[in-house]
Amino acid sequence: MRTPLIDRRDFLRAAGTGFAAAMAPSAWTTTLAADAVFATAFVKRDGSYGAAVLSEAGKLLHAIDLPDRGHDVTFDPVSKRSVVFARQPGTFAVVFDHSGREKPLTITSITGRHFFGHGVFSPDGALLYATENDFDNAAGVVGIYDARAKFSRIGEFPTYGMGPHELLLLGDGKTIAVANGGIETHPDYGRAELNIATMKPSYVLIDRVTGDLIEKHELPAALHQLSIRHMDTDRSGTVWFGCQYRGPGTDRPLLVGRAARGKELQLLDMPQDVLSGFRNYIGSVAANPVAGTVAVSSPEGNSLVVIDAASGRVVSNSALVEVCGVAPDGTSFMATTGAGEIIEGSGAIRSEPDYVWDNHMLRIERAA
Repeated sequence: MRTPLIDRRDFLRAAGTGFAAAMAPSAWTTTLAADAVFATAFVKRDGSYGAAVLSEAGKLLHAIDLPDRGHDVTFDPVSKRSVVFARQPGTFAVVFDHSGREKPLTITSITGRHFFGHGVFSPDGALLYATENDFDNAAGVVGIYDARAKFSRIGEFPTYGMGPHELLLLGDGKTIAVANGGIETHPDYGRAELNIATMKPSYVLIDRVTGDLIEKHELPAALHQLSIRHMDTDRSGTVWFGCQYRGPGTDRPLLVGRAARGKELQLLDMPQDVLSGFRNYIGSVAANPVAGTVAVSSPEGNSLVVIDAASGRVVSNSALVEVCGVAPDGTSFMATTGAGEIIEGSGAIRSEPDYVWDNHMLRIERAA
């Protein structure tokens, strides 16, 4: 009999905050010899939290403890360090060496801010950018951290919207794309959404050096409750985004879209059975530049859909219980689920029943 799933919205509090011991030398060897490893946050069935490094075969190579629930991971190919961010309204991010040889470092958000779960490094690895909530002013900001000075916070710039979630560094190395979800929250009210009737999501491009707004795009007024949340960039440079709908549950708005510089946002028409299967919720977006495909997952709808990036055609639709984490793997995708399953790109499934894998997964290339 399968162990009941832990509700992603009602995880138990973690009891401890210590870090796991460094992995054994044999595991180091495995990590360094692999073509790639994958990083993801998790909660264990005992209620503790952490982040894990997985092999391409889905084997758990290394783990660190977290004080509370994590969300996404970003990687700096220069220093070879990763950062896992707290799920909103969390106030921590943890820097770690994915081979386990350096002690992790904790970043704490400043007073009046909390993290939204996502971040990205500058091309030279000198700066870390993180989406944050200026909650007393109901405004989104990008916090700037000096990676060469123990990640001290050195500034911020606005996201020109509310409730920023994922951000991407585009190919020019200077432009940051931000998905403003449009939802007001305040830590005094937990994760309660305070402005559903008036929310206004947007997709913005910002100059990361000056903080100036380059472009801002909003969805049509009729779709103002379609919160833009997660993104990835395909091999052509097009940004793909996934949405979560906060309107009536009987509505079936389009949930996946594309953004190109200088053009209006384009929502992707999809077969009705596929769209209905998402249950108005896209949890992760990942592009595979090798295959020219994009994957979107829905833990609410137990659905993983792969799209041909050039045509927008649905290539496959897989039913996986509480699937959310997804990352490119060869010409396909690796995925993780709330049932503790790790599905390789080949289709092989590995089960870690003590783990509930969280929303996102990052592929870290050995060449990096």
